[in-house]
Amino acid sequence: MQVNGNIDKNRKISVMGILNLTGDSYFAPSRCLDGNGGMILSEVIGRVGKMFEEGADIVDIGACSTRPGAALTDEAEEWRRLSPLMDVLRREFPDRMFSIDTFRAGIVENCFDRIGPFIINDISAGEDDPAMLDTAGRLGLTYVAMHKRGVPETMQSLCEYANVTEEIVAYFRHFEREAASSGITDWILDPGFGFAKTVGQNYQLLRDLEEFSVFGRKILAGVSRKSMIYKKFGITPEESLPQTQVLHFAALQNGADILRVHDVAEAVRTVAMYRILS
Repeated sequence: MQVNGNIDKNRKISVMGILNLTGDSYFAPSRCLDGNGGMILSEVIGRVGKMFEEGADIVDIGACSTRPGAALTDEAEEWRRLSPLMDVLRREFPDRMFSIDTFRAGIVENCFDRIGPFIINDISAGEDDPAMLDTAGRLGLTYVAMHKRGVPETMQSLCEYANVTEEIVAYFRHFEREAASSGITDWILDPGFGFAKTVGQNYQLLRDLEEFSVFGRKILAGVSRKSMIYKKFGITPEESLPQTQVLHFAALQNGADILRVHDVAEAVRTVAMYRILS
């Protein structure tokens, strides 16, 4: 977020912790389902509690893996994974903020009926479900709009851009109009690191992150342990924590307002170092 053309170094910065109710997310320690789709509810609640204790402002819950190359879970299975958590979350964490990582309006409706307001975190910015934007507007929910192309199985073949930053700015110009026509008043911009972008394009977007401040919206950076790190250095996601914090610091310097992270305590300390050095 900018003030008079300059990044506001005293702006509110939020850390969003990741909870994956999946068995195939790219960072194995983030998974809360085994290969057979089983979930131990007490373990999941323990993870959520730990993230809040470490300083998370939001916990983002996803039950359908959307990493590049993944086969999408159907809606019935996505809800089967989410449903047992809903009542427990509001009982155990009544004053905490959650986001639901889904591109399906039906999942949004079901979650809202069970827990009330939350943040929608939609990797498709409404493109994958024609009912999504109207649903978000009608329910009055904060909405994270992410840029991507295609679906997980095809997106990494769709990385041709004349200028990746300029084209994504144009994409959000169009989304801004769509959001307004659907009654969405509070939306967050996510440029979609790792989704239909090459490693080099991801780094260009990170360098250019400040360009997205023209929308006057909070900017979410999701770079945690992603392939832009581990492919660059020939390491695994499990080995990429130090480089992740370097990218988090760079994202903050370039105007990010929300960091979506696997490692909450480390990200909270990175935000603290940014405050000290800014």
